[in-house]
Amino acid sequence: MADESGSVSVSDSGDEGKRRRKKADDNKQRPFWQELPILIVIAAVIAALMVTFVGRPYVIPSQSMEDTLQIGDRIYVQKISYYGSDPDPGDVVVFVGPPSWNGHYKSIRSDNAAVRGVQNFLSYFGLVPPDENDLVKRVIAVGGQTVQCCDPQGRVMVDGKPLDEPYIKKDFPWYTDRPNAVYPSGRMFGPVKVPEGNLWVMGDNRNESADSRAHVSDELQGTVPVDNVRGKTVFKIWPPSRIGPVSSQNPQEN
Repeated sequence: MADESGSVSVSDSGDEGKRRRKKADDNKQRPFWQELPILIVIAAVIAALMVTFVGRPYVIPSQSMEDTLQIGDRIYVQKISYYGSDPDPGDVVVFVGPPSWNGHYKSIRSDNAAVRGVQNFLSYFGLVPPDENDLVKRVIAVGGQTVQCCDPQGRVMVDGKPLDEPYIKKDFPWYTDRPNAVYPSGRMFGPVKVPEGNLWVMGDNRNESADSRAHVSDELQGTVPVDNVRGKTVFKIWPPSRIGPVSSQNPQEN
């Protein structure tokens, strides 16, 4: 019995040692090459969640929002502000152009099916732009408001009140001493009553912006559904000389 007891004791000790060695091996850090795929998957999931629910970067392709935004600016557009609320007057928003706005839009995807599939996949992670006509403008009027131009000083009016718009870079001239003056298309418009759930948007560079004024004859009278809004422009992230916040000055507060 003593020998059997002793042999069992030795066996238990051996099993315990194995368990300790196994635990020590498990606690050792894996080689980086083994952890790298896991880190890539985690980073991809986080990026996809950020793009889907928080926001994403965009590139400014035109001069329609100068000087607020210039060609080549990289901006960050966040979605959180519009969870449970709609855009406010003065917000600079990115939105998908309604069908009548898409006449000049060309797909940025490859004609090659395989390459196009990769591009579509990468777009979920914010590595490739979405294949849609994304535009950036400033909200001037919201659902239920009436917008028109112009008052005697050439200003845009909302609900009969002139707007204070210091962000405008340039507009077509307005002649206070020439009541019969003829103006370029888009300088005078309206009145247009914005449908509920829609927005009237305009570029800060008024005579270089194909905005709501250019589409007043369509079924939405130039307005944009709130559902088309991708987010609110909050920051310029590139180039370094232009890094800074993008203000949302309400032009109706004057």
